[in-house]
Amino acid sequence: MNMEQFAQDGQDIKIIEKLVTKVQDMLTPGEKIDYIAVQKKPAVTILPDSITISNKRIFMCEFTKLGLATDFEIFGWQDIKDIAFKEEIFGSKVTVIPFTGENLSIDYIPKVQARKLYQYIKAALENYKKAELAAEKEKIVIAPTVAKEVIIERPENNAPVQPAVTAPAAPQPVVSAPVTPPAPTVSNIPPAPPVKEEEDDEITLKLKKLKTLFDKQLITQEEYESKKREVLSSL
Repeated sequence: MNMEQFAQDGQDIKIIEKLVTKVQDMLTPGEKIDYIAVQKKPAVTILPDSITISNKRIFMCEFTKLGLATDFEIFGWQDIKDIAFKEEIFGSKVTVIPFTGENLSIDYIPKVQARKLYQYIKAALENYKKAELAAEKEKIVIAPTVAKEVIIERPENNAPVQPAVTAPAAPQPVVSAPVTPPAPTVSNIPPAPPVKEEEDDEITLKLKKLKTLFDKQLITQEEYESKKREVLSSL
């Protein structure tokens, strides 16, 4: 791996080499490092804190015990609610905001690196939310109702249809001429097949799924209200 690609914004190449060596051992199949931001305090810092971004996670690293130990806080995109940074006199303070637990911050990140971190993380979160929303929509797509409407023709005056009664054939007189066969009887009208009931409370299921998407912040308030009206209009 070319280490210099992670040192184009003033990162210490020696720190980059140490971080890449450690993070590579934690990468999953298909995961790769995208960017590394390294703390730079006004005073000389031998082992600065850092933030590494892969295409799947964020690794917040702190060297402890004079570099003999390393503490990592690792978040998948599904665990992160947002990212924020504040530019100060000496660098920027970058804060990762998870859905649960306390916010984690690293200060003295050079401003150029902090801005790129923000861009990378915002884009990754947006892509993850789009993928999750698409997956959720596929799950809640409800197939068209299977039951078919049974249409019973009625007279023009809308009188209910009564089953026809089969009248017995009148006896034919015995004559020398050929006997005329009896007129065919009228068959009873078969009862209309029962209409299948729709899926149990389909409208409620749709509304619950929409509410779940809104609670997870996968759709906006306007999208939620619009979809809810669309579902209710089908009543």
